[in-house]
Amino acid sequence: MIDLEKVNAATNLLKGIAHPIRLAIMEVLRNGDKLCVTDIYEQIEVEQAVASQHLKILKDKNILASEKKGKQIFYKIKNDKFNKLLDYIEECNECD
Repeated sequence: MIDLEKVNAATNLLKGIAHPIRLAIMEVLRNGDKLCVTDIYEQIEVEQAVASQHLKILKDKNILASEKKGKQIFYKIKNDKFNKLLDYIEECNECD
């Protein structure tokens, strides 16, 4: 029997990363660094407000963790297992 709660949780998680900007943010954070919004939006070449909006979604979906230092907020991927997910996505993109 299928556990619908697990299916819904997985769907919710996948919806959280299913956007080009959110995937780009995750790629930037992939190596484990804690980066501030400025570092992130400059690397993915979007406006600060756009990056902040997507960072909030990733944080709300429990994909990113944040830590405030002074006036800046630093983000990192909450669980290293998300790096494996990024690897699998990359592998699937290579399939013809």
